[in-house]
Amino acid sequence: MKNAELARKIKELRGRKGFSQDELAETAQLNLRTIQRIESGETGPRGDTLKRLAAALDITPDDLIDWAEEEDKSLVAFLNLSALGFLLFPLLGVVIPLAIWILKKNKINRFNETGKRLLNFQISWCIAIFLIYVVVITGAIFHIQIPFLPDVFVFNLGGGELFILLIAVLYLINIIFIVINAIRSHRGQSVYYKPAIPFLR
Repeated sequence: MKNAELARKIKELRGRKGFSQDELAETAQLNLRTIQRIESGETGPRGDTLKRLAAALDITPDDLIDWAEEEDKSLVAFLNLSALGFLLFPLLGVVIPLAIWILKKNKINRFNETGKRLLNFQISWCIAIFLIYVVVITGAIFHIQIPFLPDVFVFNLGGGELFILLIAVLYLINIIFIVINAIRSHRGQSVYYKPAIPFLR
């Protein structure tokens, strides 16, 4: 449970009740400074303070805790889905999750580890795509042929189709990994991104 997520929820619930911070403090029989510190994310309510806040907001303490954990899961799932940016341009599958990971990696449970695994996979995937393009273009320029893939690098009909099929398969694999791991993250499970070069440890 993270203080920032819980602080947002308490503010939201206070607003729905039409309470000011003073009124919430009075109803919950807590010090105003305590409410201010909780809503700023400086501290998290625990024990009796959590019970009093929950009672004043007409919810149970478990509701507050469950909401914070669910919020964490949603953000981790969103981190995975952000890698779908690769559909617009391959490097966006790295850049977008990297930016989100840098901002949140030390603030949300499982975010750091999930981000590392996702980024390692996306960087490895980009390298694979780049190498395929380099090999195919080099082969086309120099009319190189490889015994087990005859004519693949001279852009004849067969080679062109094989190249497109290979790229399509790599894109499909990436989409499947992202969607499956987004679902796993939302369920609170660890992500699985392999094979991947461990650039981030």
